[in-house]
Amino acid sequence: MRAGGEADILIAGVGGLGCAWAIQAHKKVSANTDLLLIDHPEVNRQEVKAHRLDLGAEEHDAGCASLPQLAHQRMRAHGPNTEIIMQPIELVILMVGLGGGAGSGAAPEFARQARSRGALVLSIAALPFESQIARIEVASQALKDLEESSDVCVRLMLDRLAWQARERGADWRKGAHWIEELVDGIVQTICRMGLINLDLMDLRAVVERKGKATMLVAQAAASEPLEVFAKALKSPLDDLAIIGARSCLLQIEGGRGMTVAQVEAVSNAFTQGLHPDALVILGARMSPELEGQLRAVAIVSGIS
Repeated sequence: MRAGGEADILIAGVGGLGCAWAIQAHKKVSANTDLLLIDHPEVNRQEVKAHRLDLGAEEHDAGCASLPQLAHQRMRAHGPNTEIIMQPIELVILMVGLGGGAGSGAAPEFARQARSRGALVLSIAALPFESQIARIEVASQALKDLEESSDVCVRLMLDRLAWQARERGADWRKGAHWIEELVDGIVQTICRMGLINLDLMDLRAVVERKGKATMLVAQAAASEPLEVFAKALKSPLDDLAIIGARSCLLQIEGGRGMTVAQVEAVSNAFTQGLHPDALVILGARMSPELEGQLRAVAIVSGIS
């Protein structure tokens, strides 16, 4: 643990898309996290302070495009380097686009290495566009491997993500607003003290429940607390019903005017459909930057 009780957290990106998202997400939480870029394309490299692992062979710099097995082998060879990077890390938030070679092969292997060293691994995996049939076939197997290697694996649909980005006039390839909000919410949940505190022990208790798991984030006006849950259901996720889930960690944030009634309204909306015996861990925190707003970050597990 860092001074002040902060958890040591690593933001990791694999491949071009995963690295682009990781860089953007890290900007909001750089004071509390480290950054790892795996196979970050040379053409897109910036002056970014980060650990870097390349998947090119030493004798030549050929990449692993369309070759997941090669990427897996080269990531496995990086095991000693991963061990050094992971020494202080307790939580990994991993971002990757599946369907190509580097991400599909290296991400599951990196997640396995990180988890074997005792870290919690929360993965955010983007699935190909519906029109990309060949990439979907590659992504299907990679997703199974990544889910087995992660404590939580969130499935993002690129069709939905791109559509939402177009509505905001943004470029989903350079940074996804939803992902940045989710990462910010998770990091702040673990690193900041709140009215009701949450920590890594709470997170472990939730993700250890059997079944699938996912993560949600949403923000709305404080005067409309139920809108937070409604917006969460519009997340660019693969269809995964949380009804009947057996565990939920929920962090609710708001400005200085946040009331107990608002916290209760949001928490009731998120937990009303869970299993009757579900484990629910609730945290609440005031954030000056959210004046007039409410934000909820939920990690739901034990989904059948």
